[in-house]
Amino acid sequence: MKNKWIFSVLLAVFGLSLAAACTPEPVGPTTLTVITHDSFAVSDSVVKAFESQNNARLVFVMSGDAGSALNRVILSKDSPQGDVFYGVDNTFLSRAISEGVFEPYASPELSKIDAALKLAPNNEALPMDYGDVCINYDKAYFSSHNLAVPQSLEDLVKPEYGPGSGNTGLLVMENPATSSPGLAFLLATIAHFGEDHYLEYWKQLKQNGLVVVNDWETAYYTNFSGSSGKGAQPMVVSYASSPAAEVVYASTPLTDSPTASITAEGTCYRQVEFVGILKGTKNQALARKFVDFMLGKQFQEDMPLLMFVYPVNPDAVLPEAFVKYATQANKPALLDPDLVARKRDQWIADWTAAILR
Repeated sequence: MKNKWIFSVLLAVFGLSLAAACTPEPVGPTTLTVITHDSFAVSDSVVKAFESQNNARLVFVMSGDAGSALNRVILSKDSPQGDVFYGVDNTFLSRAISEGVFEPYASPELSKIDAALKLAPNNEALPMDYGDVCINYDKAYFSSHNLAVPQSLEDLVKPEYGPGSGNTGLLVMENPATSSPGLAFLLATIAHFGEDHYLEYWKQLKQNGLVVVNDWETAYYTNFSGSSGKGAQPMVVSYASSPAAEVVYASTPLTDSPTASITAEGTCYRQVEFVGILKGTKNQALARKFVDFMLGKQFQEDMPLLMFVYPVNPDAVLPEAFVKYATQANKPALLDPDLVARKRDQWIADWTAAILR
């Protein structure tokens, strides 16, 4: 009897110990790494909302311009350095798909998005935002010089927009080999002049003092006079939403933007940015949740005043400043994505040989 009592006590103690040993320790947050371009921005409150909802920690890896970020992803595709890639646009999308960097994913949020923006055939990458790449100009410069604002691509090669007392012309743009806005502008000229004549146009631009830099940040914040007021060029290849950014981020309140965009027919190129799950991620379930979150209303409404792009989710409400100062081209230049996929590298090579060498 005594032995039976002792055995019962030991069993009870052992059972308690076993239960305690089987109780899982609290699991820390899972880190999700998002590779993106240097222009990416998101509110802390939005980041924290996703992290708290999913017991996650988001890490954003800025990797230069969109072209540079894609190169990083491609070079490391056999051993991916992240879980999600945001920022590849329709000018580089076909390259990303052909390199096989993405894991296809049909998010439930896709049903809300305009079919014209869904350019990945198997949902390798999902549309996140869009905007028009256009020429922006410094209003004060054109007013003070009593100079008409160009209204067509043809206008840009006229002598009045070429070198004056300085050694350069009035337009700065980004290298299409390294910058998505630069590539978008190149594609706009190909759409307008055709494959057989676009290089003739570019040679005229070069003769008229065209300035080429590597990335958007340099073009806009160093060369362009309309932003810093110190640059030498009053025209820059940028976005039709950039004038809104000038107002929102002005050090002193403004009632109007000091810059504007040239949005005449065929002078802009519509740029769509995508997000995709990187093939080989060990956090696929969490990556899918983040893609869903990015396409959701909270994230989509956060983008316009931080990245100055239009959301693809029609439920997202645009802020007042964005509606007032940002513009869209009525008839942006368009090229078939398959044509871009086949010819992009050759176009860039031919452009480089004609303009930079």
